[in-house]
Amino acid sequence: MPGLIGKKLGMTTLFSEDGQATPVTIIEAGPCEIVSLRTTNKDSYEALQLGFGSKKEKHLNKPQLSYYKKVNVTPPAVVKEFRNYLTADYKVGDKITVEIFTVGDKIKITGKTKGKGFQGVMKRHGFGGVGGTTHGQSDRLRAPGSIGQSSYPSRVFKGQRMAGRTGYDNFTVRNLKVMKILPEKNIVMVKGAVPGSINSIVEINK
Repeated sequence: MPGLIGKKLGMTTLFSEDGQATPVTIIEAGPCEIVSLRTTNKDSYEALQLGFGSKKEKHLNKPQLSYYKKVNVTPPAVVKEFRNYLTADYKVGDKITVEIFTVGDKIKITGKTKGKGFQGVMKRHGFGGVGGTTHGQSDRLRAPGSIGQSSYPSRVFKGQRMAGRTGYDNFTVRNLKVMKILPEKNIVMVKGAVPGSINSIVEINK
């Protein structure tokens, strides 16, 4: 379904007339400018490439800069492709706004989860640790413990849960309800939490 690129601004609470509190995530959705069209005749599929934000020309390479000047489009900071638009209804340079959504719509949002760096097994996988300080274990309360056998198979199995880089993974939350839209500010408020930190880029799809 059609979608937009947005930026997560944070969370707040909406109160209904009867006093019900609903946690919502505030997203700046668009406006997204069409930077390129994908057509069946040329590319064997239909899609729109949408740009969000802006980027200084000095941060572009020459092919990118020449293309954006050719199509008279402001160089975007982020470009994503959406396949569920009817390309015949659009042209390069058109802007798509938050008005494609309506209150009550069910949408899915994809973003990068918060990066947490290198973490141990307790934080990364929820291990309980080796245990108390019995049997002389004074310095390994958060250690992973044994990771395999001795004589057979004499190796560590692939996929063994260990310490490592945590977070900053693609994550999609589905069936988020649109609670409120502020078209003049390009704001959409959705019920619940959305992956990513504040000011992170998210992809919104109907």
